[in-house]
Order: sequence, then structure tokens, then C-alpha cells
Amino acid sequence: MTAWHPPSGVECLAGVDEVGRGPLAGDVVVAAVILPKNHQLVGLNDSKRLSPKRREELFEQITASAVCYAIARSAVAEIDRVNILQATLNAMDRAVKALSVVPDYVAVDGNRLPDWRFRAEAVVKGDGRVDAISAASIVAKVVRDREMMELAKRYPDYGFEAHKGYGTARHLAALRQFGPTPIHRMSFAPVRSARDWPSRPL
Repeated sequence: MTAWHPPSGVECLAGVDEVGRGPLAGDVVVAAVILPKNHQLVGLNDSKRLSPKRREELFEQITASAVCYAIARSAVAEIDRVNILQATLNAMDRAVKALSVVPDYVAVDGNRLPDWRFRAEAVVKGDGRVDAISAASIVAKVVRDREMMELAKRYPDYGFEAHKGYGTARHLAALRQFGPTPIHRMSFAPVRSARDWPSRPL
């Protein structure tokens, strides 16, 4: 995959990525990150290609050295109301608008952009091609994984600590046995099929 470079004259680039579009439970988390132009971060990559330990190390380095970063989310209620794609785009919009520095240009992982005022480009496989997107991918992944680990303590029957809400065999079996919790996405088919079970209390 070829490297990607912003248009000529861009001085302040924000990278944006999301984590959590595919799971059956939990929020979608989006990070927007502006890195220094001559940053010294080593090993940036798609967060899925990094070990949990390395992600945590890079998370600390990114958040300490970034020009600025912001985290936004779309909660389960929004996902169920507007659909997962629109909810993700909404969270991307909120993340960039929350940055303390207004970027000249925004690079978003994937092939869709929010409807916003920023000069921007969707970069396919950008989390492995653009350092700022890689950094955003890592920040979003660490934040969401930590949240799912905490939710695993509240709902210990579902194995969130292992699968982070994705539809693994263990998760689907737990849904069939126990029904959905308040953090499950009722608009997703495997959860809808378990809706006759009583939801777990908060």
C-alpha cells in the first residue's frame, strides 16, 4: 500500500478513526489526533496490527506528545436510532469539532466522510498509511477496550473482557442464555433475535 500525503500547503493535519462499528454491544468510539509535523513516534500502525501491550505504550506516547487530541462517541441509543454508519459519522464530526486546534485538513480512515465544513479526505486503509490516522486508531482502540473491560465487571456473563462486544461464539451463546443487556445494540440482528429475553438491569 502506497504512502499517503496531504495536499501541498497543509500545516495542521488531523487524523480520525473509529473503533467499534462491528460489535453487538458498547459505544462506537472515535479519536481525532493532530501530531507534531516532525514527531518522533515509532511503530505507528493500524491498532489491530499491534499487541495490546504495544497499543498501551503508544497510547501514552501519543497522548503525551500530540498537539491535541479529542475523543467522541456514539452511544447505543444513538446507534439504534440512526443506524451504525450515521452514528459513526456523527461521532467523527464531534471528535474533530472538539479539537482545541482547528486543523487545515482532516484525513479520515475509510471511504466515507461526515457532512462538515472541514477540508477533508477519506483514505482507504488510512490507519496503516497515515501516521495521524494510526495514532487516532490506537487512541480510540485503547479507550474503547478499557471501557469494555469495565463493563465486563458489570456484566460478567458475557465475556466482554475477551471479545470487547464482537459477535463471537461465546458472546452469541451468552445472548441466547441471558438475553441482551442495556449496552447491547437492539438494531443488530443477533441482538434482536434475543429480544424476547428480559434485558439485564443496569
